[in-house]
Parts: sequence; structure tokens; C-alpha cells
Amino acid sequence: MQQNYLIRATALGGKVRAFAANTTGVLEDLRKRHHTSPVATAALGRALTAGAMMGAMMKGEEKLTVQVKGDGPLGQIVVDANARGELRGYVDDPGVDLPLNENGKLDVAGAVGTEGFIYIIKDLGLKEPYRGSTPIVSGELGDDFTYYFAKSEQTPSVVGLGVLIDVDFSVKVSGGFIVQLMPGMTDEDIDELEIRLAQLPPVTAMLEAGKNLEQILEELLDGVEVKERMELQFRCKCSQERVEQTLISLGQQELKELLEEQGQAEVVCHFCNEAYHFDAEQLQVLINRAS
Repeated sequence: MQQNYLIRATALGGKVRAFAANTTGVLEDLRKRHHTSPVATAALGRALTAGAMMGAMMKGEEKLTVQVKGDGPLGQIVVDANARGELRGYVDDPGVDLPLNENGKLDVAGAVGTEGFIYIIKDLGLKEPYRGSTPIVSGELGDDFTYYFAKSEQTPSVVGLGVLIDVDFSVKVSGGFIVQLMPGMTDEDIDELEIRLAQLPPVTAMLEAGKNLEQILEELLDGVEVKERMELQFRCKCSQERVEQTLISLGQQELKELLEEQGQAEVVCHFCNEAYHFDAEQLQVLINRAS
């Protein structure tokens, strides 16, 4: 089964727009980088999959940031995605550990919280980014993104997201789908879709059974036509040069204090957990450049 790809499709003669994504490998990479607990991995994975599919709704150099800010112990979830399938993400507290919920499943809603907001910031290449937000309605994230599309983008949508964690805490499968209703949907079409949704197995069960993304959408919709297939990959924008610029922007005085008090500096990237070290000699060079 190919991991880390996404498809964009139409169905029902163009009356439905659909996306499906498999983010298993990208999420496993993030889990290893951030040492996330099972429930933190599951929450990050759901937001990552939603972000990947929303990124595929963008064009060219456009990009977006998903921020889930709930009142749970996980803190915020942040995911960056773009139209090229490049993803990165983190959670504030990767070590959150909670008992299983009443259904015997990972308590994602308990970790995320049931009060708070989802924020979507889209960089469309204009002067100001577009910002949309809606309240968290369940904390399970699938329902929360469904609510976001309905309220913030006025697009009736169904969002299914899932992550299955293996016994060794690695990511067994991670993926999901978004189905959006276009103008022209009849009441009968909607009734049929609701029936099929109610009968649909969890997305994790379908992925674990070896179903590909096309087959998952075909379980749900008639006349699926795949318009695009895109590889998904982890990509962070941090670099030695960027970190140097960030340090220089602190100013000469602050850098001098850092040199005197600690004799060195270490900057860790939020998104990829990569650590950048600067010894006394390198700090002095940055102090000179900051002048």
C-alpha cells in the first residue's frame, strides 16, 4: 500500500468534490521527531490529514496554516500545508498521556479539549492573509473541520479523519477524506450519501484492510473520477541561514548577553525538532553581523 499520497476527485457527475489522503508515513516521521504519545500522535495525525487535503485545495505557491487551540492538556496543534503536498506540524505538549475513553479508544477529544477554536490562515499571495475560525464542537477534529467548512466557507462537507496506533506506539495507518457538496445536489442525492456514510467503516479500518484511496471514495460515492494524484511529504523550511537571521534579529545587546551568560546558543525548530548549535566563536560572528 502506497503511503503519503492524496487524490482529488469529482463524483455524481460533478455534483460532489472529494479528497482523500494517506498520511501514514509523514505522521510516523513527525512522531519520531517529536516523541509524541499515542493520543498526541492521533490528534496531530487527524489535523495533519485535514491540512494536507485543504492544502490540495490551494494553487501554485499558496499555503495555509491550521491551528487547533483547544482547552485540553495537549495545547495547540499547528500544521502547515501547501499546494505541492509539503507538510509539517507539531503539538505544544507531545507527551500528553490520558486513559482511553469510554469506547476504549484514544481520547483525542480529552487531549484537544471541547472548548476553543480552529483557525485557518491562508497565504494567497495577497497583502494580508485570509483568516477563518470556528469554535471547536467536539474535539474529535473530524466534526470540527466539518463545522468549519459549513460555517466559515459555506461549503456543506463531510470530513472523516482517523489514525490507528500500533502496539509499539508507531503509526499503523493515518488518513481521511473530505466530501464537499456542489450546487445541483438533490435531496435524494443527499439522502443516499447520508445512508452510505452511516454504513461506511472507519477510514482506519479501510486503510488497514489495504484499501487504496480510490476504493475508499468509491465506497461512499458513485461515479468517482480522479482528477489529480499528489505525493505528500514532510518538508520543513528551517535552515542554518534562517536560524542565524532569527538570532541576528534579536539585536547586538541580547546576543552579547547570551554570549556572556551562556557562552553558546541552541535553537530548536518547533516543526521538525532539529537543533541548531552556535558556539562562542559563531555567536561573536553573529554579534558582528548584527552591528
